[in-house]
Amino acid sequence: MRYVRWFEEVGVGDVPLVGGKNASLGEMVRAMRDEAIRVPDGFATTAEAYWAYLDANGLRERIGKLLDAWQDGQATLQETGDQVRRLMLTGRFPDEIAGEIEQAYAELSGRYGTKEADVAVRSSATAEDLPTASFAGQQETFLNVVGAAEVVDACRRCYASLFTDRAIAYRQDQRFGQMDVALSCGIQKMVRSDLACSGVMFTIDTETGFPDVIVIDASWGLGELVVQGEVTPDEYRLYQPMLAYPGYRPIIEKTLGAKTRKLVYSSGVARTKNVRTTQRERELFVLSDDEIMELARWGDAIERHYGREMDMEWAKDGESGPLFIVQARPETVESRKTATELRTYELKAHPEPLVTGLSVGRGIASGEAIVLKSASEMDRFEDGAILVTGMTDPDWVPIMRMASGIVTDHGGRTSHAAIVSRELGVPAVVGTGNATRTLPDGREVTIDCSQGERGLVYDGKVPFETHDVDLGQVREPRTRIQMNVASPAAAFRWWRLPVKGIGLARMEFVIGEVIRIHPMALARFEQVKDTKARAEIERLTRGYADKREYFVDHLAWGIGQIAASQYPEPVVVRTSDFKTNEYAGLVGGAEFEPAEENPMLGFRGASRYYSDRYRDGFALECAALKRVREVMGLMNVIVMIPFCRTPREADEVLAVMAENGLRRGEKDLEIYVMAEIPSNVVLTEEFAKRFDGFSIGSNDLTQLVLGVDRDSGILGPLFQEDDEAVKSMIADLIRRAHASGTHVGICGQAPSDHPEMAVWLAQQGIDAISLNPDSVLDVMRLVAESERKPAVAGRR
Repeated sequence: MRYVRWFEEVGVGDVPLVGGKNASLGEMVRAMRDEAIRVPDGFATTAEAYWAYLDANGLRERIGKLLDAWQDGQATLQETGDQVRRLMLTGRFPDEIAGEIEQAYAELSGRYGTKEADVAVRSSATAEDLPTASFAGQQETFLNVVGAAEVVDACRRCYASLFTDRAIAYRQDQRFGQMDVALSCGIQKMVRSDLACSGVMFTIDTETGFPDVIVIDASWGLGELVVQGEVTPDEYRLYQPMLAYPGYRPIIEKTLGAKTRKLVYSSGVARTKNVRTTQRERELFVLSDDEIMELARWGDAIERHYGREMDMEWAKDGESGPLFIVQARPETVESRKTATELRTYELKAHPEPLVTGLSVGRGIASGEAIVLKSASEMDRFEDGAILVTGMTDPDWVPIMRMASGIVTDHGGRTSHAAIVSRELGVPAVVGTGNATRTLPDGREVTIDCSQGERGLVYDGKVPFETHDVDLGQVREPRTRIQMNVASPAAAFRWWRLPVKGIGLARMEFVIGEVIRIHPMALARFEQVKDTKARAEIERLTRGYADKREYFVDHLAWGIGQIAASQYPEPVVVRTSDFKTNEYAGLVGGAEFEPAEENPMLGFRGASRYYSDRYRDGFALECAALKRVREVMGLMNVIVMIPFCRTPREADEVLAVMAENGLRRGEKDLEIYVMAEIPSNVVLTEEFAKRFDGFSIGSNDLTQLVLGVDRDSGILGPLFQEDDEAVKSMIADLIRRAHASGTHVGICGQAPSDHPEMAVWLAQQGIDAISLNPDSVLDVMRLVAESERKPAVAGRR
């Protein structure tokens, strides 16, 4: 056939023939069969069919004149787009083209054993899905199209959609000639995801550019609501390199989305309808772990085939059960940035936010909030303002181009608002739930997307600074420089820093901010008497038959993300080190914690782990750590025990860990101890027999060496981590630990607050210095400069 090609007849080199979307579908059908990747069958009209349609209806010259008039300022974009689309829709397909479309549709229906197959008719422009310009959402897609006449009519409407206002404006911005682009229609068998689920998948972290993660968004029904941002989907993340090892299941995050609506088939003229999901659907994860793994392996294979990061759409068939890939295109934003680019933003004040949501981008922006209900209100919007709306679709793009920031009520990280804001380089906070009701129209606000996954909107103009660094010019010292992190978001935010691992990953953030429930209240839920606490625990753990699994899952996901951000470099994870008053503040915690006069020196750290008061809670921590190492495959995790007072206590803790499947030396497991008590230094050799490394906690060590409460305002001037007595203890520990063949690092605050202390530590021969992320580059420069001087004897 002259005007039609089956998907299996085209490949990635056929963009001029069938457009980017259809060329990619053909490439997957032809090349990915050996990977067992399922792609629904279909065919494409050719670019020649498009030009023949224009010429048969005498449209080429007439459309060209209308577009020239617009470019000369003689007509508005809206007037021009409307006139061109009317011309396109009044055209008639030549009999030969219509006949080939009808013939191919009949054959496609026969392949699926039906007289009239339900198909999707998608637009595929010859300048679409390129590595440098996505053109995502610029043209139309029509779902659940049935019958040959309807298919031909949908193709006509696809042709007209090449001249939507947004598509005309995008081509102009991207400097494509308006009449140089042709359109191919892809006619593809529908996947009955209206009876199951669908979503999108990226083989790169679309927020931070971290290249070794696969992100999957999933929601019930047809996929358009996810793309449009009308629903907040589930989100799953996997550590991509571990997919190469069949024994591992590297799911490092699962976030339950609200999923309040879904798009399903309709027998009406519209062919689809938007309905509310059930309570059960909202409370369930859309995909099973096996399905998440299957999609991720497909994404990995597709990325390897194309040789670049990819953006894909997938769907699950609710009638037959299997998953399908329905689209694949290059990711066009983060993948084009270099790994040596680092721009950081620093907010100079931290007021209470007005609303919060998911952050898109890493920037900060201030401006007047303008709340719009629809894109037709464009004349109200002003350059540099903050756009606040329920959700966006391609009609909003002209307004979004004018905005300095974007805030939406609905949507996830793969919604239209998120995708376009990334491409525009504009910070956005999506999925706030209530921004249009909370943010006053005309009020100055500040959007902050610099804090990680959580985006915040503040009242007024909050001052901030930006810093640009070319990491390619950073000189790395011989001394291992690591960083301290608390949250998974921070680990991904700072992945570009040239550090050699994480010297301190604090477990407390994940427990306090994500899990929020006292582990003993989950291990012994039957003992929780407080009715409010019981109700909150039931709410947070809904969907979990075993409440302990809620804790293990979320802690493992948090640790897994931190470990993945630096793999294969070591990541030292400290077991929980809350004080009793902090533990009591967790949901259900008050019933399991004693009241103490001085929690800083009380029931904390190692002493909890073998006590009947917390042993069951510590078992959950161990289970999460074991899962990260042995199920996710992140064997770079080193476990560290805090506040271990005596060698005997060390023996007790190590025995409990072994009971819970974490035995030192087995499966290359290393266990460190915090050196933060004078006894750790006095008995260096005894602790070195029991642990693989020391990490100096300079805060507590200073407190206990000098006898100064580190939280005392009155004694603040006496609390000096670079005091000679403290430095003497540290130097002694380094010397004696090295004599015992044991690693020594520091994860305390001292070298971050006092960079000259880092230089001194390097001179003592310390193995690793772990710093706050914002101190890394300055300290790295100072240490590298000091190392250019004559080397100090005794370095390991």
